[in-house]
Amino acid sequence: MSYNVAFISLGCAKNQVNCEQMMATVQAAGHTIQTEPQGADVVVVNTCGFLSSACEEAIDNILEMAELKKAGKIQKILVTGCMAQRYKEDVLRELPEVDGILGTGSYDDIAQAIAEVMEKGQRPCHLGNIHTANQSGERILSTPPWYAYLRIAEGCDNHCAYCVIPSLRGKYRSRPMAELLDEAAELCSAGVKELLVIAQDITRYGTDFNGEHQLAALLRELCKLDFHWIRLHYLYPSDITDELIDTIASEPKILPYLDIPIQHCNDGILKAMNRRDTKESLTRVLNALRDRIPGLVLRTSLITGLPGEDETAFEELCAFLREMRIERAGVFPFYPEDGTRAALMDHVDMEEAKRRAELVVDVQSDIIDAYNESVLGSEREVLCEGFDGQAQMFFGRSYAESPDIDGRIYFTADGEVSPGTFVTVRLTGVMDGELTGELIQEG
Repeated sequence: MSYNVAFISLGCAKNQVNCEQMMATVQAAGHTIQTEPQGADVVVVNTCGFLSSACEEAIDNILEMAELKKAGKIQKILVTGCMAQRYKEDVLRELPEVDGILGTGSYDDIAQAIAEVMEKGQRPCHLGNIHTANQSGERILSTPPWYAYLRIAEGCDNHCAYCVIPSLRGKYRSRPMAELLDEAAELCSAGVKELLVIAQDITRYGTDFNGEHQLAALLRELCKLDFHWIRLHYLYPSDITDELIDTIASEPKILPYLDIPIQHCNDGILKAMNRRDTKESLTRVLNALRDRIPGLVLRTSLITGLPGEDETAFEELCAFLREMRIERAGVFPFYPEDGTRAALMDHVDMEEAKRRAELVVDVQSDIIDAYNESVLGSEREVLCEGFDGQAQMFFGRSYAESPDIDGRIYFTADGEVSPGTFVTVRLTGVMDGELTGELIQEG
């Protein structure tokens, strides 16, 4: 039997890759993929479960699908991904509208689960081994045609005290380099111009094979393919080697934009959170990157209100940010996530953690405002991604803006600019915190 199947993917880019693989599996089984849930035989909600807020978003989406199901506009709901893995019993017990779940070790079972709910009247619960789950397979890209993600590893061995990822995604497993290069070549042939290299920790790539860091070698091979840009997410500070820095600095395709989550800078907090960094080591690696990679833009993630963060430690974090001038940051108040060691430690209350997060956002706003001011008058290569009818301007991204994370660059142009085209823009102003400019006509 053939069915119409719709997918809703939530959370990070790594989750999106899983969804793209499920879409390809479903299509290969003879089913039709449709973009909107209404009218689908099965809606697959691929959830994030990293934070409680992500779980709330997932539940909201599931309940929205439940309303469509009640109205007869869809037939079945399958829930996959991290929340299904983390709260499997709760999902099945508290959400009777859900017709089946697949954990993070069972994405390959999606076609089987569809058959079970549609033809056998079953309520499947597939929870395969998260440490050995297949990482490869065909994908149906859900990104715009000019960029795509290449997930080079699965799982995480860092075991930070506040994080549930190892219990949801398993131990760290690098994908074989030959397999990655074949997949990258296919993406390149499909017209992808910007390749985003992703994993929970890309710097550890290859160490599970033979103990040696192999990210730099992989990147040099990727640079031989016909990509225009190669962007890196996420790098763990203590695993950034001199070889990797040299490779990033010497390969023009690798963008001088690095996403390096540091979470905090206070030595006591870092140790309690099972981070391998110190304030001194963070300062050293960030300065080394700045010194050796011209024009580098840094992005990081920060948590306020971690166990052990008193006012002195918080002020230390703010001072560190002002000193290091990290251009972009995601700031999150600490929440004691179920199943983590940090949840059992003493910490500030949620309201204070939120207040501190807002103060860090203010610090970061000053930093980005100063950065934007410093680049006015310069010219940037921009990947055009569309036209904003309200602003009456085209928009796109330079090397300093990653998709779905950072802002946009808005620019005017005489005539049309096709999405997916690289153009040169002179930066002339700022609009609501985002850079604006004008297209420089070639010739």
